[in-house]
Amino acid sequence: MPKLDSPLQLSPVFKPKIWGKRNLEPLYPDFWTTWRGRTVGIRYPHREGLEGQPIGEVWLTDDEAEFSTGPLAGLKLADACKQYGEELCGKGATGRFPVLAKFLFTSDWLSVQVHPDDQYAARRESGSLGKCEMWYIVAAEPDAAFLLGLKRGVTKPDFASALEAGKPVGLLNRFSPVPGEAIFVPPGTIHALGPGLTLFEAEENSDVTYRLNDFGRLGTDGKPRALHLEKGLEITRPEFAPLRDLPHLEFRENYGTRRFVLACSYFAVEEVTLRSIATCAGAREQVEALTVIAGEGRVETSAGWYAYRPGHVWLIPPGVKSYRLVPEEESRLLKFYVPDLDLDFRQPLAAGGIPEEQVSRIVFA
Repeated sequence: MPKLDSPLQLSPVFKPKIWGKRNLEPLYPDFWTTWRGRTVGIRYPHREGLEGQPIGEVWLTDDEAEFSTGPLAGLKLADACKQYGEELCGKGATGRFPVLAKFLFTSDWLSVQVHPDDQYAARRESGSLGKCEMWYIVAAEPDAAFLLGLKRGVTKPDFASALEAGKPVGLLNRFSPVPGEAIFVPPGTIHALGPGLTLFEAEENSDVTYRLNDFGRLGTDGKPRALHLEKGLEITRPEFAPLRDLPHLEFRENYGTRRFVLACSYFAVEEVTLRSIATCAGAREQVEALTVIAGEGRVETSAGWYAYRPGHVWLIPPGVKSYRLVPEEESRLLKFYVPDLDLDFRQPLAAGGIPEEQVSRIVFA
């Protein structure tokens, strides 16, 4: 088998949703004007055949995502994870990529929903994982909003009554998103995303969702979409406060800035701003992934280089010793991986002089 010692690009999977958008700028425009001023048309292989359909999600690390560069070109991520195991995914590989990452594009409200934890999902969803997730706001229209957590003092019976009456929204906290904001959504937290949002989402590799209210909407088949009230209410945690407005912990680096966005045992997310060349060490024991949210440039390795632009996603297997990110213009990337909470977050933050009180607000054990 080929050696996985250089960054590998994936071609993500586009998912139509009734609440999605047809215009996916700034991440997936139909045309891209390069830093040299040249306008080029862009072809996204997994969007072919979906022209005219509203796209709600672009799954960066979907099982069906295909490698487009390197020795695994043409291979699907699920197959590669099974074939290469720890060589691709790192220590403790399970045969499936450890973090599911997506971009979401909303033109309407998503359902009011909640996700189970691992223990509940194992019992009630045929051994599936639960779903812990986070959001990073890429862009937001002026009137965009999201719902997160029950208002203080609302009990589970209160919420059940509101659901029965079809009026749960008034019992939920409503917030206006800010670009660059990060939100943590642990299992049991009621939530809903509103229209006018472009966001990045990282989560356990699970799609178990309990829909509690769908705003009276009909699905593509003309029928109301299914609700999951019994399970959803069973796992709802009214005591969970909204985990948003988190500390912005950013450090200057010789290439630009590094921001520790948030981390939990399932995933960590960092934001990297490139203003000059960054020489990067490879992943320590776990696979790392990078996705571009602004700017363009090159990913350089000893084997050659590839261009990057918004929407691209790259995997960095543990066998990669080093690589370079060379921005042609200021660029912003998100790095996501399964962390060692102490080594990857707590220790570098403490070394940077960040008080434990602030660290504990972005590191969720």
